[in-house]
Amino acid sequence: MSLYLSIILLIVVLDFVWTQYLAYRNRKRMSPEIPSQLEGIYNKEEYIKQQAYQKVNSRFSLYTSLFSFVILLFVLCLGLFGWLDELLRQYITNEMFLSLAFFGIVYLLNETITLPFAYYSTFVIEERFGFNKSTTKIFWLDQLKGLLLTALLGGAVLSLIIWLYDTLGANAWLYAWAAITVFSLFMTLFYSNIIVPLFNKQTPLEGGELRDAIEAFAQKAGFAINNIYVMDASKRSTKANAYFTGFGAKKRIVLFDTLINDLDKDEIVAVLAHEIGHYKKKHTLQGMFISICYTGIMLFLLSLLLDNKDIAVALGGQSASFHLGLIAFSIFFTPVSFVINVLSSIHSRKNEYQADSYAADFGLADSLISGLKKLSVKSLSNLNPDSLYVFFNYSHPTLLQRIKAIKK
Repeated sequence: MSLYLSIILLIVVLDFVWTQYLAYRNRKRMSPEIPSQLEGIYNKEEYIKQQAYQKVNSRFSLYTSLFSFVILLFVLCLGLFGWLDELLRQYITNEMFLSLAFFGIVYLLNETITLPFAYYSTFVIEERFGFNKSTTKIFWLDQLKGLLLTALLGGAVLSLIIWLYDTLGANAWLYAWAAITVFSLFMTLFYSNIIVPLFNKQTPLEGGELRDAIEAFAQKAGFAINNIYVMDASKRSTKANAYFTGFGAKKRIVLFDTLINDLDKDEIVAVLAHEIGHYKKKHTLQGMFISICYTGIMLFLLSLLLDNKDIAVALGGQSASFHLGLIAFSIFFTPVSFVINVLSSIHSRKNEYQADSYAADFGLADSLISGLKKLSVKSLSNLNPDSLYVFFNYSHPTLLQRIKAIKK
């Protein structure tokens, strides 16, 4: 076993063990007895249902993660990535087409293996707890659309990056960084206009009391917005949400129809005030800047591995290639990604507090707290998670942390 393969296996094993350790800590906190701090938020029956839902999902996540972990170890130890590379080289000589075919096959195999788990999660677990509203037709159409989008958009971006690395040498990562940045900006501006309609209908919010209240708040906050849409999320799930997207004239507020059904007018305005707070506090720009920097770091480090034949051999190959280098890099980068994700989560939680505070400054504290409680209970959220699990995995503070901060 080569040194590189030993390091790769060590990283994979440590990552799996750490992830499952945190999940185990979180499961240990679960109890049918409602904690005192949750009294008044969950009643006894709701809390028992919430604990059951969290336990089922935690165990299901353990089984799926263990399955994926074993498959990956099997593939790495037997050198199957290299075997696939050598098999494809018998039929494809162009390096770009070779990499596209390699990733296409790996993606299809991964989707085929994980598809039964996705189906079970939707039509057994989510169905059992009353969340699923999707049909098998919608499910399979979503899978097909997702596959086609990945092939078209992912294939186009990947082709460009491969071409840049193959033709521009040492500085290729800079051009790839610029290309991905442009693509990311485009998706930020037009995602809701181009991608979302492929899966959901978005209709302008009709005039009335709710729209008047939203527009009145936006005017008070100095936030010009004309694009307020309602999305038919209820055709897939009962879970509620809302989001804000775009910049400038492309700003758009999207409300799930489930959100309108679950919250009253003041609570909806408070939730949207929180989202507008992110924009006003420059969190959207901060997030984009961090994402751009993160991408640049990844692409630079990737450029250091692509020509390393020893890494390709560690994966079972016989010569260096873009696709084997990218596979190895995705594993080698795990420790770096771990640190960056922890820092990003800390920053994200700080931003959530600021957005809550922004809404509260407009006298919406009580409505925001009430809305957050309803959303959490409706989705059977875990309101009493393990603190270490929260630190490493939560991009948002817990509900109790947010309520305490809002009331200050």
